[in-house]
Amino acid sequence: MKKILILALSGLFTLGSMAQQKVVQTAGRDALGDFAPEFAHLNDDILFGEVWSRNDLLSLRDRSMITVTSLISQGLTDSSLTYHLQTAKNNGITRTEISEIITHIAFYAGWPKAWAAFRLAKDVWNEDEKGDDAKAAFQREMIFPIGEPNMQYAKYFIGNSYLAPLSNEQVAFSNVTFEPGCRNNWHIHKATEGGGQLLVGVAGRGWYQEEGKPAVEILPGTVIHIPANVKHWHGAAKDSWFAHLAFTVPGEHADTEWLEPVNDEEYGKLK
Repeated sequence: MKKILILALSGLFTLGSMAQQKVVQTAGRDALGDFAPEFAHLNDDILFGEVWSRNDLLSLRDRSMITVTSLISQGLTDSSLTYHLQTAKNNGITRTEISEIITHIAFYAGWPKAWAAFRLAKDVWNEDEKGDDAKAAFQREMIFPIGEPNMQYAKYFIGNSYLAPLSNEQVAFSNVTFEPGCRNNWHIHKATEGGGQLLVGVAGRGWYQEEGKPAVEILPGTVIHIPANVKHWHGAAKDSWFAHLAFTVPGEHADTEWLEPVNDEEYGKLK
């Protein structure tokens, strides 16, 4: 049974953006297609193809937390839990977060189950043991969440960024986090009246630049006013994680026009 379970959990991958992520699974048919075709169909097409793929209702990160909690609560601290811990890490759960999740589970599922889960989790997050996960360490520097990978706008960024929407009432704003060296393309917040954007540095060090002007360093507390219809870019310094709040200023016929990437040579000159 354990061998079948391990095989059924292998071969998982995803397609599409975060908003329309489709989980594709073939392990059921690979392992049991001839022996139990209906089980293979339920595993590949229903469990993963439909339930895990309903990310408009719950993100893959949320589903990973639910699955890990369920397995630990049942005492299934075997290879199936290892697989789902690895999946949870791939879906953005940090070493610090999984430690807190398992600690919380311990009070409800039992202390021995938590000990067993921690032994597996330490192996999965092993490369983060020394000095802690850089992402988790950066998270501790600020009060706002890092959020989810910014897949919807990834094609307009060089490097990895993360987005945490904070409010859509009155004035919409989000926390945007950039890994070292990550920056967005040149772009323009267009509007016929009003519009533009406001940035507030939260943690780390980054840059903002308008076309034809020198780049401006952004530190925690730095406020950047971006008028409508001005070509600009912003992002992290080469050697620092960076996060800023991004406030959308209401405007008439507001839209964002994405343009070319920031020149690597010019970016490399920034100190």
